[in-house]
This record gives sequence, structure tokens and C-alpha cells, in this order.
Amino acid sequence: MNNWNIELQKEFEKAQQARVSKNEGQARVCARRAAGIAIREYLTRQGTKVPSMSAYDLLNLLKEDPFIPADMQLIVDHLTVRVTEEFNLPFDADLIAEARILCNWLTAPS
Repeated sequence: MNNWNIELQKEFEKAQQARVSKNEGQARVCARRAAGIAIREYLTRQGTKVPSMSAYDLLNLLKEDPFIPADMQLIVDHLTVRVTEEFNLPFDADLIAEARILCNWLTAPS
């Protein structure tokens, strides 16, 4: 298993643990970090030198990729939406599940 893949699995485990502990904010952070790991791997495989960026910045960078299908673009949008003043998402979504879908798409063999 590749090093990035191990890190990816660790982030998803942390996300699930945070959710079980009723810490949805931390679960969102972990889901974003997992997506960041997958984005870095995706860009590296495409020959792009990836600058040292936060997962949030990598998600925003991915928004500019014209090859991202609409359904993946929607997930990227969900992962970058700001929470409300009550620290809730302004829509109903499971960001851990969505991040898994995005990560699987990004890391699938070409």
C-alpha cells in the first residue's frame, strides 16, 4: 500500500471517530484532509508539481480543473462550503461519504 494511501485511510478513520464522538466539525476537517491527500496524488500522477498547500487550498485548486466531472465538482463544492454561525452545513450532506467518493475517483488507475 502506498504511503499516501495509508495517510488517506488514517484520515477517514479519524473522521469516523470524530463523528462517533459527535464532533462533526472535526469530521469535516478530516474529510477535507483526506480529499487533500487524494488531490495531491491525482495532480502528481498528472505530472503537476504540487505546491505545499492546505487541503482547502487544494480543493479550490481542483475546482479549476476542466476535466473534473460535474458530480465530482459538486462534491468539491460541498467540501469547500463554509458552515453557518451554528457550525452546520447550509445543506444536508455526508461529507465523509462524499469525500470517499471523490478520493476513489481521484486515485482510480487511469
